[in-house]
Amino acid sequence: MLTAVIIIFILALIIYFFMQQPMFGRKPTAERLQVILQSPNYYDGAFQNQSDTPNFTNGGNFFTVLNKFFFEKRVRNKPAQPLPSIKTNLKQLAKDENVLVWMGHSSYFMQTDGKTFLVDPVLSGHASPFSFTTNSFAGSDIYTTDDFPAIDFLFISHDHWDHLDYKTVTALKPKIKTIVTGLGTAQHLERWGFSRQNIIEKNWNETAQLAEGFNVTVLPARHFSGRTFTRNKAIWVSFALQTPTQKIYLGGDSGYDNHFKEIGNTHGPFNLAILECGQYNEFWSHIHMMPEQTVQAALDLKAEKLLPVHWSKFALSMHSWNEPVKRVTIAADTASMPVATPMIGQKLNFNDAGQQFTRWWSGLN
Repeated sequence: MLTAVIIIFILALIIYFFMQQPMFGRKPTAERLQVILQSPNYYDGAFQNQSDTPNFTNGGNFFTVLNKFFFEKRVRNKPAQPLPSIKTNLKQLAKDENVLVWMGHSSYFMQTDGKTFLVDPVLSGHASPFSFTTNSFAGSDIYTTDDFPAIDFLFISHDHWDHLDYKTVTALKPKIKTIVTGLGTAQHLERWGFSRQNIIEKNWNETAQLAEGFNVTVLPARHFSGRTFTRNKAIWVSFALQTPTQKIYLGGDSGYDNHFKEIGNTHGPFNLAILECGQYNEFWSHIHMMPEQTVQAALDLKAEKLLPVHWSKFALSMHSWNEPVKRVTIAADTASMPVATPMIGQKLNFNDAGQQFTRWWSGLN
């Protein structure tokens, strides 16, 4: 018995000291915590969704999910071959080009109206605290932090490992001018050496002017947050980005809910809606959308075009790796919703409404 107690104590110490590393960030404190405590959507010690959002749905629980992951027969949730790509040279873009370049999952670079934007960049090769787990698909990591020009605005939707990557953002630090994120996430960034003066940190439904002709409204999503065992100390958000020529919805992670229609009515229509379509499962249907719901969300937002993301880089669920894009394109065709499906690294031109992309994932295993 004494030996078991000693082993448990030693393991607890190892875990404790391991989790003191900077990559885990830090919970909000001091003035930031006082602001959070005044938020109408922070109560019972945590941020809350607008609708009741249990951790599991459809009869699922922690053990049913574990069983499905480890013991049930699984489809191929990673591609059998390196993914095809087209690497755009970001540093050599013409100043008047208005483009988006997707980097797999929820990471993408934008240049529009003379400003550069980067959203949720994860370029370290994995989406977890451990480099040997949740690795990116072969062929998906064609960009490194050296490939970027100066970044006028970095957007971080929430603090999960597949959206906020310590190695990536700290390596990009000299290039980043301003960060835009939700309440609480800035505590991580300040621990990593970013200045508070360079961070715009907002609650849901708050607006900030970024530059002349550029503003952003931080908006709700239906999800959760946390880099450790503690959840929901920082808020999860989406963004309505207005530039001189574009209105773009940056979706982050979200389950389907009424907020999409409310945002469409208040802030739409949008030229482009960037929405998650992958890493879904019946047991967590409130925090991630099914692909058909992604299309409905784009319709609710009054979007002219949909860019489906949150797929094609990490296997975070149990569906086949290309099932999300197959389902979302079928649903989009049925609903007459234009959908953009560029390869990783391929330009999406904001000024070309009729731009077409091949269904490059077809025929890949």
